[in-house]
Amino acid sequence: MALRVVAAVVAVLLAAAPMVFGANHVVGDSQQWNTGVDYTTWVSNQKFAVGDTLEFKYGPTHDVYEVSQSDHDSCSTNSPIKTHSGGDTSITLSSGSSYYLCSTSNHCSLGMKLAVTTAASSTPSGGGSGSSPPSNSPPSGSTTPSPPPPPPKGSGSGRVSSGVAVAGALALGLALMG
Repeated sequence: MALRVVAAVVAVLLAAAPMVFGANHVVGDSQQWNTGVDYTTWVSNQKFAVGDTLEFKYGPTHDVYEVSQSDHDSCSTNSPIKTHSGGDTSITLSSGSSYYLCSTSNHCSLGMKLAVTTAASSTPSGGGSGSSPPSNSPPSGSTTPSPPPPPPKGSGSGRVSSGVAVAGALALGLALMG
């Protein structure tokens, strides 16, 4: 009996783990964090949500500097928020915008910089280098704001609830076995 309970708990935890933690985005996909990659296009093809992870994979001639927007825009490395090195850096996203660049001489000016905008809600959005987050203000002259649009299909907005349902079904199945 105790073995069934342990098995049910393990099944619930394994099924729920991917739903609790966000998606992992390898920056630049197969090209990784490197010179010659169009990170603006890469970002525009991603959906970022709070809790997602950016994974920077890079060689010994690169690093990752978390910087302010103005430092990102000017490729300044004089006052980084955080610095990372070692070839594999994972950063968990919070809401708002975050900015990254490589501090190796001339790499940023050659395009090795990244701007990411993460949605505050469960509706993810991407933002590219030099792009602005979408505006939620009503059009001028409007007196009542319209309700927000529904989340896009496949946006992950049902991740937790569907994960709980799957975990519950697995736990029930294991409890009834044997």
